[in-house]
This record gives sequence, C-alpha cells and structure tokens, in this order.
Amino acid sequence: MKKLEEYVRSIPDFPKEGIIFRDITTVLQDADGFHLAVDEMKNLLEGVDFDVVVGAESRGFIFGAPIAYELRKPLVLVRKAGKLPCDTISREYSLEYGTATLEMHSDSIKKGQKAVIIDDLVATGGTIECTAKLIEDLGGEVAKIICLMELKGLKGRELLKKYDLSSVIAYDGK
Repeated sequence: MKKLEEYVRSIPDFPKEGIIFRDITTVLQDADGFHLAVDEMKNLLEGVDFDVVVGAESRGFIFGAPIAYELRKPLVLVRKAGKLPCDTISREYSLEYGTATLEMHSDSIKKGQKAVIIDDLVATGGTIECTAKLIEDLGGEVAKIICLMELKGLKGRELLKKYDLSSVIAYDGK
C-alpha cells in the first residue's frame, strides 16, 4: 500500500517561484488515497474526548464530514461571511494581503462542548485560529486540531501553540 505522501501532487513554483504547492486533489481523486487520508486523520483522534467535529470551509468539510459520520458526532460548519442562513457569530482574521471573516451559527456549539477542528492544511494558522476563537466565543473548548498537512516553514504551529495540533503529513518548507 502507498504512503499518503505518495498521493499528494507537488507542483514547483506555484503560485510563485520558490513555492512548492501541495495539491490534495490527487488524494481525493484516488479512492485508496482518500480512504487513507480520512483513516489517518481519524486515527489521530484516538483517546480524545470530544462532542463535535468542526470543519472549516471548504476542505475541512471534505475531511470533517466522513470523520464525523464514522465517529457518530455532529458536524459544525465554519463558513466565509454571508454563507450561513441563520443567526451567526463572526470573527475577522488576517491574510497575507488583507483580512477575511469567518462565521458559524450561534447555536452550533453549546457551552462546555469539546470540539475537534478538522482542516486540510495548517500554513500560517490564521484560519484555524479564527475557527478556534469562534468555538471559544460560544463557550466551547477546542479539544484537538487535526490537519492532513502542515507547512512547517510558515510557522502556523507557533500561532496555535496553546492548542493540541496534529498533522498527518508535515513538510519543512512553505
């Protein structure tokens, strides 16, 4: 059986020279690769006490949904501003060139609930930190953060140091 890293396509000099883009579409396009990715992410949750899975738009939905389904946990979606139909809470976070806003339904996390955040990638950590703060704003607790990949060179782990973060694959570069 192939290792998960073998399913990830690496594209040099994208989106700019010196960057290696780690493309997960090749993981998703292969039934064995997708199955392996979900299983390895789910395995990182062994022994973790939690109530709800939180997926960040949009690839957090892709991996969060099968994990929530397998573990019989509710799935909460964190979306870009204006995408959720009911009462929401929101937070703004910094991007490389500006800001963005994430939202979640105000009734999606109950006070005291323990949440696991699922996403495809931790890079600078901004999206995941914003997601964690939304959970905390509603009185929840972040029990664990699981990502398929981590780009160590972008130092997202430093921003998220107060949280328990695990990734299946870690790349040294950006």
